[in-house]
Amino acid sequence: MAIASVDVAIIGGAVIGSSVAYHLAQRNDFKGTIAVFEKDPSYQRCASALSAASIRQQFSSSINIDISLHGIDFLRNIGELLEVDGDKPRIDLVEAGYLFLATTDKRSILVENHALQQSKGADIGFLEAHALKAKFPWLNVSDLTAGCHGLSGEGWFDGYGLMQAFRRKARSLGVPYEPVQVVHLEKIMGGSWILTLSNGEQMEAGVVVNAAGASGGMQICLEADLNIPIHSRKRMIFTFECREEVPNLPLLIDPSGTYVRPEGAGFICGSAPAEANDLDCFDYDVDYTFFEEHLWPTLANRVPAFEAIKPGAAWAGHYDMNLFDHNAFVGPVPGIEDFYIALGFSGHGLQQSPSVGRGIAEHIVTGHYETLDLSELGVERLGRNKPLIERNVV
Repeated sequence: MAIASVDVAIIGGAVIGSSVAYHLAQRNDFKGTIAVFEKDPSYQRCASALSAASIRQQFSSSINIDISLHGIDFLRNIGELLEVDGDKPRIDLVEAGYLFLATTDKRSILVENHALQQSKGADIGFLEAHALKAKFPWLNVSDLTAGCHGLSGEGWFDGYGLMQAFRRKARSLGVPYEPVQVVHLEKIMGGSWILTLSNGEQMEAGVVVNAAGASGGMQICLEADLNIPIHSRKRMIFTFECREEVPNLPLLIDPSGTYVRPEGAGFICGSAPAEANDLDCFDYDVDYTFFEEHLWPTLANRVPAFEAIKPGAAWAGHYDMNLFDHNAFVGPVPGIEDFYIALGFSGHGLQQSPSVGRGIAEHIVTGHYETLDLSELGVERLGRNKPLIERNVV
C-alpha cells in the first residue's frame, strides 16, 4: 500500500519550525505541500514557552546582529505580517533595551563590540561609569568602567505568543500540524526520506527540516547519520518583587552573566550555572538554592534596592546548546541531500526565528539565501574547526 507523501516535512513545531512553515507557505513561488510534526502539541515544555523571551543587537558577530535587526523589524510589524482573518496577534514588545555592564578587564571588549554594532546600524549607547550612574541612579557602579544600553530595537516580548502567531498563520495557509513524534528517519537511495511516526504510520518527504530542539534534534540528526554537539542544558528563571521602586530598569546583564529585567509588577532573573555544573539534563526541577546563594547576592550587590525582596515562582526549561561555539547550526547539510537543520540556538531561538525561518524557506525554494546570507551558520564550520566566535553569550 502506498504511503502518504509531502514535499517538505518539518520536525518540530515550536517557534523555529513554525517560522519555517509560515515563510515557506506564504511564498508565491512555492507550490508544494508542507507538514509539521510536533510531539507535544500542548507546547508546555518547549523552549519557546519557557524562555525569558528577549531580543538584542548587542552581539559581537556581524551575522547575529544582522539576524536580530531583521528580527526586531518583524516583531514591530507582527500584527500585519501574521494577521489571520482580521485578528492581529500581539506579543507585547517592550523596547527597554539591554544594559551590558563591564569591569575594567572587559572594557576593551565592550568598546570593540559597540563599534561593530554601530557600524551595522544598531541603536546602542555607550556610557562611561559616571553616565551610567546619572541615567540609572539605583545602579552600583563602584567596580564598573562602562556600559552599553540599547536605546531602541532591544527588549522583551511574549515568546509563547510569537510561536503561536507563526503557528496560526502557517495553519491558515494550509499547513497541517501532526501531533506525533518522528521516531525514525531513512533516506531512500537517490530519492525521498521515509519518516516513521510514533503512531506506527510512515510518511514520505522530499525535504526534511530538523527543528526539533533540545528534546529531539540530536536523535533526528543521528538518524540522518549526522553527529553534531547539540546538548540539552537546563536554565532556571526566578521571579521576585521588590519593596523599593527601580525605575526604567532595562534587561541588565551583570559582568558575572547574571541578568534581571522587569516582568509585570515584579522582576525575573537567571544565569547560567558554573561550567562544571552545567551538565546534560532533561528534568524540569528547580534548584532554589541557586537563587539564594548566587542570583540574589549578585543582584543585591549590583542594585542595592534588591536587598529587600520577596521571592516568587520559578520554572526551568532547556536550551539546545551548541557546545562547539554557542551559535546555531542552520541550513542544508553537505553530503546529506534534502536535509536541513536549525538547531543549537543556545538561547537565541526566539529572537532569531524570523530570519532563520525566512532563510531556510528561501534556500529550499531557490537553492540559496536571497535576503540575508546565513552561510556563516552552516554546519560546515564544525568540519573545518572554525567556530563562529560570539563574545556576548548570555
